[in-house]
Amino acid sequence: MTVVHAVLPGDIDDPADPSGGNAYDRHVCRGLAERGWTVREHQVPGGWPHPGPRERADLAGLLGGLPDGATVLLDGLVASTVPDVLAPHAARLRLVVLVHLPIEGETEAQSLAAATAVVATSEWTRRRLLDRYALPPQRVTVAPPGVDPAPVATGTPGGGRLLCVAAVTAVKGHDVLAAALAEVADLNWSCDWVGPLDRDPAFADRLRGRLAATGLGGRVRLTGPRTGPDLAATYAAADLLVQPSRRETYGMVVTEALARGVPVLAGDTGGLPATLGHAPGGERPGLLVPPDDPGATAAALRRWLTDPGLRDRLRRAARQRRHTLTGWPVTVDRLATALKEATAV
Repeated sequence: MTVVHAVLPGDIDDPADPSGGNAYDRHVCRGLAERGWTVREHQVPGGWPHPGPRERADLAGLLGGLPDGATVLLDGLVASTVPDVLAPHAARLRLVVLVHLPIEGETEAQSLAAATAVVATSEWTRRRLLDRYALPPQRVTVAPPGVDPAPVATGTPGGGRLLCVAAVTAVKGHDVLAAALAEVADLNWSCDWVGPLDRDPAFADRLRGRLAATGLGGRVRLTGPRTGPDLAATYAAADLLVQPSRRETYGMVVTEALARGVPVLAGDTGGLPATLGHAPGGERPGLLVPPDDPGATAAALRRWLTDPGLRDRLRRAARQRRHTLTGWPVTVDRLATALKEATAV
């Protein structure tokens, strides 16, 4: 029997606070169990990655109660800032840290140094970790997110149904998108912003004010989070996913859109270019623009909305790209390999 202890954020299944990291964790835990692993989940509530004394003590108690030689998969949100909690157990446990988003600091360097192995969720993240920290390359592997197959979205002739799926925060670039949309207010479009509104309430309030001041309050809908069938229906109704992130390690929403043949307009940052990728014929299934550049984002939106030929090409490329996407079983296999190798150390 192969046993893995999975240490996960306490909100992993909270539908009011979805995230790509939580979705990834749930997929791989379920996938490992389907492959015959015994997955013992330990959900740790708290303000990770900035835990308080009680949360740190609870994690220390959890690790201290695990048997010698146990394989422990820790979400990086939990593990990356508590090297003092991990270090006392590094010699007797097989600690595997799953890094979705590098925290980038001395505490993360120490936490990853205490790990038997590190799994990054994108090639970009692996390169970033190796560039920043003195980690042996053979200890850092990659298990990119998968995507579930989905029906092709039909799209509308004018391409005006725009969609942004992300928590409303500065790093996701909603302020960039608001400014860009104001520059194309003369065109026919609507835009749904789907994602939690409470990560940075002051930022969300300022955006509402900006949208009202520019006359876009009725055309940009801040829907809050959606999951399951509601989110699937939202993707199915979209013409273009707009993801103006300032920083992104992978961008799971990009493959969610591509799985439906929906083109993507995204910031040229982090792992997003690789995630967007190319169709088999070599064409990108979307447009990349410099991050933090409302003018460039507006120009790309104007091209999309006014050029039927461009829309046809990008839709064709997106529908071709969907056949090259990998599913979650590939992700689980890569993670299982990393866990087995850590157990053998």
